[in-house]
Amino acid sequence: MGGEPKQLLIYKGQTLIRRITESALALQRGPVVVVLGARREQIIPELAGLPITVIDNPGWSTGQASSLKTGLAALYLTHKDIDGVLVLHTDQPLVSMGLLLHMLEVRNESGKGIIACRYGTQIGVPAIFNRDYITELLQLEGDKSLQWIIVRHRDDCAEVPFEAGAIDLNTKRDIELFQQAQLEAQ
Repeated sequence: MGGEPKQLLIYKGQTLIRRITESALALQRGPVVVVLGARREQIIPELAGLPITVIDNPGWSTGQASSLKTGLAALYLTHKDIDGVLVLHTDQPLVSMGLLLHMLEVRNESGKGIIACRYGTQIGVPAIFNRDYITELLQLEGDKSLQWIIVRHRDDCAEVPFEAGAIDLNTKRDIELFQQAQLEAQ
């Protein structure tokens, strides 16, 4: 995208990477693994002092699946007793602690193996996957996203409405529009 990595964009006084990582830590539900790829050296200082595991994904350019698999492998090697995983992306700036707590509540109440967010016509991350899905998650390749598993297992999926999840900073234009909206909101 050129310029500064999107993980270092500032939202509400924090970089996106620090904000989402602190949210995951605040849940106090287990270990937090952060997967870094391109521009690691620029991003890593933002995570200083946090009790997390940072893992490098040398295959980041092959697509999302390699980052997911790298993170899951790091998590599973050190914590084989996990009962599920919460997958978050840095480029969804409007993920809140309230949303994450609601997702955990839905997980406990629904008994479903997947809890995923719905925004517009999409269903995806943030998402929680029970332990039963780890093997399947590890089999994803290239740009095949978590959405593929979610759709495949709709009968075992509870949806959480999250319209703000449609704000996903994937392109330079997305970032420009988001920054403009922030300025207008001030």
